[in-house]
Amino acid sequence: MQSPHQPAAPLTDEVVFLRSASKAVAAVAIASSAALLVAACGSSSSGSGGKLSASQVPKLSYTDFTLNFSAMSKIKILASHGTGKVAAILPDTVSSTRYVEFDAPYLAKAMTDAGLPKSDQIIQNAQGSDATEYADAQADITKGAKVLIMDPLDPGTGAKIESYAKSRGVPVIDYDRITLGGSRKYYVSFNNVQVGTLLGQGLVSCIANWKVKNPKVIVMRGDPTDNNATLFADGYDAVMAPYFANKTWTDVANPAGTWTPTTALTEFQAAYTKVKDANAVLMPNDENGAPIIHWLQTKGLKPDTFPVTGQDATLTGIQNVISGYQCGTVYKPIYLEAQAAVALAMYLRAGITPPSSLVNNHVADIDEHNFPVPSILLKPEWVTAGDVQSTIVKDGFVPASQICSSATPASGQPTYAADCTKYGIM
Repeated sequence: MQSPHQPAAPLTDEVVFLRSASKAVAAVAIASSAALLVAACGSSSSGSGGKLSASQVPKLSYTDFTLNFSAMSKIKILASHGTGKVAAILPDTVSSTRYVEFDAPYLAKAMTDAGLPKSDQIIQNAQGSDATEYADAQADITKGAKVLIMDPLDPGTGAKIESYAKSRGVPVIDYDRITLGGSRKYYVSFNNVQVGTLLGQGLVSCIANWKVKNPKVIVMRGDPTDNNATLFADGYDAVMAPYFANKTWTDVANPAGTWTPTTALTEFQAAYTKVKDANAVLMPNDENGAPIIHWLQTKGLKPDTFPVTGQDATLTGIQNVISGYQCGTVYKPIYLEAQAAVALAMYLRAGITPPSSLVNNHVADIDEHNFPVPSILLKPEWVTAGDVQSTIVKDGFVPASQICSSATPASGQPTYAADCTKYGIM
């Protein structure tokens, strides 16, 4: 078994099969999106420099992306050989803070460093509204977008946008979530089955390290309408299955699943009330885990006793990890994902097929007869307390000053200065 502390390498040329997910119902229809970076509506400032010869086309690999964004300068020549805008539409600001804090600025930096003029950049957020996401896509194409980067709120909305874009000759890159049944040109994400595998392996390691006897595990899930949640579960279910089968562990509850933290807490409380000796939880992300950990703390939970997993390397998640209330978190360096998506967009904008060294995978859309979608799947990482400094802090994802704040705690909130000293976080 692969160590839970090491990320698995992307599987080149593997076809990954995705399960279908039903369309989610939008909670609120918001009339207009929050445009995080909206370009002017005038004509493109990029001009076509003529067709590039084969030797002039930059050869970029999915392994070239780094924190300093230097790979983007390698494809600057593409900017002057294409016209039109590149539009990125993010889904919401509720399911994760990442879209505002990281995706939007990283996408903007990647576009700029790739030589795309500010006037040709559009970055928006649909604020959780299907209608807004579709309207944004229509408006962007009207303004001259030649490529769309889209994180679909749900498969139905994504497919509608992709059908509209295709009818107008605009290719779409699915970003982070794939649109099952859609017509996107490419897909960029982390290997989400591997994310789930890391969660499962992390729980295995944590149960052993924390010496949990007779593990009774509550298995939590993300929103069942989100295909990523299904893929996460595919990964961790496969890891845990042998432990349940040989009775080493007991699977005591499987709540329906959600990405809403308050609902996750309600689901957990209902399960825990029925099985009061439950002593571990497979949690698919940090934000759902945070209120559950806090609730258990009010019941007298001690550190290093009740394993909880997580994902997304949130500030609260990291603090729970270093203080012994969470086993670890799956860290997905979003700067890699943003650069990969923008790189694809720059090739498409220039009318050039992206190189095979960049597109390292295919994902089968089972809603479209297993059509193999050309994909870039990036490496997630399992981060424990001892890894925080060399990964999350080093990358500037969450600064040590926030993690380790030693100010006088308010209303009983703990500080983490001693934990940071223990694990060399500075």
